Amino acid sequence: MLDAQMRQHDSLTIDGIAINTFSMSEAIDSIVSAAQDGDNFSVCTLNLDHVDKLNRQPEFRAAYRRARFITADGFPIVILGRLAGASIERTTGADLVHPLCAEAGRKGLPVYLFGSNKLTLHRAARRLASRYQGLEIVGASSPGPTFDPHSSEADEAIERIRASGARLCFVALGAPRQEIFAARCLDRLPSTGLLCIGAALDFIANTQNRAPRFTQKTGLEWAWRMMRDPRRLGPRYARCAAVIPKLAIRSIPQILNARMRKTA
Repeated sequence: MLDAQMRQHDSLTIDGIAINTFSMSEAIDSIVSAAQDGDNFSVCTLNLDHVDKLNRQPEFRAAYRRARFITADGFPIVILGRLAGASIERTTGADLVHPLCAEAGRKGLPVYLFGSNKLTLHRAARRLASRYQGLEIVGASSPGPTFDPHSSEADEAIERIRASGARLCFVALGAPRQEIFAARCLDRLPSTGLLCIGAALDFIANTQNRAPRFTQKTGLEWAWRMMRDPRRLGPRYARCAAVIPKLAIRSIPQILNARMRKTA
């Protein structure tokens, strides 16, 4: 009980959204355990782009509030967490897919792939199934380019996921659609975990290139991506940069409280 209380004190809360899953190993253990128990839940990975959207899109915020597991995706989030006394590691949606598929194969947890496009889904499903012994991919479907999480198309997708018997569903739609769709699924899929994973399936299928590993480890993945697509990503990363000073200021009380606890 004491460890749990200490852990709660060391968590990082951003605009009312608490990061409650601190590492890759904790995320895998927690997600697999919940799936084995037959729970329904959603998983979100918080980064600066999401923080910006949380402040501008109430429905996105509401979807985040319904997520059971929230990890830190982005070095500024990780750094602020550590300053606030939490031992947070960067855990991205793209990094979760492979270890979760390995565990799903070992534990007999059926998996569904939703999002991206048909080519990506076909390649990703084939590569994951061939790599992880016992992995059962019970379905894959790609919505249209104008997919609305509240549409009849979304209703049909939810029914397909339900009929498949999937215990884990990887949702690759990009924010905020994937988080909003996952939140809707919580009301209609009683025993499926929804994981919001962005472009992870595209990376697995090689329909998109992920940034080199050294940029991921040094916090420069954003720079690599922006250089490859400056017109699309330049404005996005400018908004992310503008978020950092405000985020740091809002985190000062948590950082000071952490420092006071350490010196007490």
